[in-house]
Amino acid sequence: MRTRLLSALSGLLLALSAAALGTAPGAQAATGADSVASSGVTTSMQVTGPETVADAFQDGPVYVDPRASDQLSRQEADALAKKIKDADKPLFVAVLPVGSDYPAGTVLPAIRTDTGITGLYAIRLGDGFNAGADRAVLSNQAVQNLVTAVKTPPGADAVTQLNNFVDQALPQMQGSAPASWGSTGTGADGYDSSVNTGALITFGTLLAAGGAGAYAVVRRRKRQKAAEEQAALDRLRVVVDEDITAFGEELDRLDFHPSEKGADDTMRADYERALDAYDQAKSRMGAAAHPSDVRTVTRALDDGRFSLAVLDARRTGRTLPERRPPCFFDPRHGPSTADRIWTPSGGASREVPVCAADAARLDDGQAPLARTVDTETGRRPYWEAGPAYGPWAGGYFGGGLLPGLLVGTMLGSMLSSPAYAAEYGGDGFEGAAGGDFSGADFNSSDFGGGDWGGGGGGGFDGGGF
Repeated sequence: MRTRLLSALSGLLLALSAAALGTAPGAQAATGADSVASSGVTTSMQVTGPETVADAFQDGPVYVDPRASDQLSRQEADALAKKIKDADKPLFVAVLPVGSDYPAGTVLPAIRTDTGITGLYAIRLGDGFNAGADRAVLSNQAVQNLVTAVKTPPGADAVTQLNNFVDQALPQMQGSAPASWGSTGTGADGYDSSVNTGALITFGTLLAAGGAGAYAVVRRRKRQKAAEEQAALDRLRVVVDEDITAFGEELDRLDFHPSEKGADDTMRADYERALDAYDQAKSRMGAAAHPSDVRTVTRALDDGRFSLAVLDARRTGRTLPERRPPCFFDPRHGPSTADRIWTPSGGASREVPVCAADAARLDDGQAPLARTVDTETGRRPYWEAGPAYGPWAGGYFGGGLLPGLLVGTMLGSMLSSPAYAAEYGGDGFEGAAGGDFSGADFNSSDFGGGDWGGGGGGGFDGGGF
């Protein structure tokens, strides 16, 4: 936190230094660019192309080319930028027209290269859409799932599509927003001559004097967030301990002995993996310091249950199961065996992965056996509970699957909120990798081109616009 504060203060002083010399941050005097910045939104008035977009991204998360302004108004762009900045995530959004200055096959890697900041980049190119991310911020599979989700059904307008993408992406991302987003923005003409050298010296003196007070405020805020985080972890611990206990009971019920008649090396390997997963879940939960740490615990339990399902199939001579997500209604039911249409109270229908028992109940018109957790109003299904259960569910349903399963539910709404993204979505309250300057040093396979049409798509090396 101290490092980020000092970085932000340094960025502010650099911005003021530039202003004293007559050039605002992000202004491109050499190329004649004329830009307007408001709440992190930049619109180039003259020069266009990936370099112009990249320059704008130094000052804020949203860029709208003037030729595409009919797709996203100033007010809509401001609201989108505020959502991203409030979440403190390195998410960059550009709305561009189709044209020779934005070649569909290269515009994504070009903007990422020129921007030089680790993050998630989303581009609306004409009516097409694509996105890509550095793996430290979001996996290729997660990006692909998000892009596919916002392209289905095709034909969504820019406002709907971009907000849906941002709402679903923020909770899953790692990292923090670039410190440069907190610096002074450009004026209406791309320059700000209101700050001279004397003003810069005066402000620098005041900044130094107020540094101690600002740091004290940051420390108080950090302690408050740490207390909130601990309370959330305590609520999670109850549910996860129940899961670990249930998995231990499954191991006992299986009653497998490595030396039993008929046991072979593949069975023993399955059993060993299940035992390792059980031990990992216990040790990781014991060491958990942040709510986000719980993801690795439930992921280990999911791996262990699948190993048990494979072992059971080998012992009984049945066909080995395919790797699927756990049962949506209660991951303790084990790996899902089918998908069924389910409609939550007050929500829209969606397809969810279910175990055989819950599939039969739904087919018979009965309610599934839902996992319930404690809330202020009593025991409720986990998707009707608070945001603390997001990391628990995220470990079971990762890779971009969770937002689609929970859309329209209470937990789904919380997962999409900036507050959740800031407090539960990353590696602790201060974030993880991402938002750092990396120049052109990134994995180019994450930022491919492709077809920007209405279907398919995914990370920058997946489908396209």
